[in-house]
Amino acid sequence: MNSRSVLRYLVKALVISAACTFGPTVPASTAQTQVVKEHPKDRATIIVAEWTRTKLGVKEYIEAMPEDAIGFKPTPEVRSFAEQMLHLAGGNYMFAAVASGKENPWDFTKGKDPVNVAEFKQTKAALLKFVMDSYDFVLEAVKGLNSAQLDEVVQFFSMKMPRHMVLAKGIEHAAHHRGQTTIYLRLKGITPPSERLF
Repeated sequence: MNSRSVLRYLVKALVISAACTFGPTVPASTAQTQVVKEHPKDRATIIVAEWTRTKLGVKEYIEAMPEDAIGFKPTPEVRSFAEQMLHLAGGNYMFAAVASGKENPWDFTKGKDPVNVAEFKQTKAALLKFVMDSYDFVLEAVKGLNSAQLDEVVQFFSMKMPRHMVLAKGIEHAAHHRGQTTIYLRLKGITPPSERLF
């Protein structure tokens, strides 16, 4: 076999291999196209989008729990479903206040702990409103910060960290406590809403 024949043989082998690996080519006109949503580039806009996504996930969880089960506890020594959500919301106020420098209207260090407010645990509507208000507080706080401010270091308990990191920790805190309530829903026979990663 001369060099030209070897080359032809190798080209044929590559074509066959590619066809086996990738399958038949689909004409562009018939292929389904997936629209890629462009991610915002401004950091404050990205943070707002992430907190908005988190807000929707928590809203769906609260809406999924029946009215008569918001006081449910899997065991006596843990928080109830409502108390988990109120703790999450109190955290939202704290993280946003530290990150933005705004006064925290629900500062638990000053005795303003929403978990201790009976009214918020009496109806799902009251619970949902308080928790959603906490997200609105965060969103307004973030909208008031520019990129340079997001990089400024602030005191957070005994630590120092950039404002944007405080806000990231807030999302982590909310995800942690919402995640804990997954078992509450399961124990009530409810399939939890799908995770919202994007």
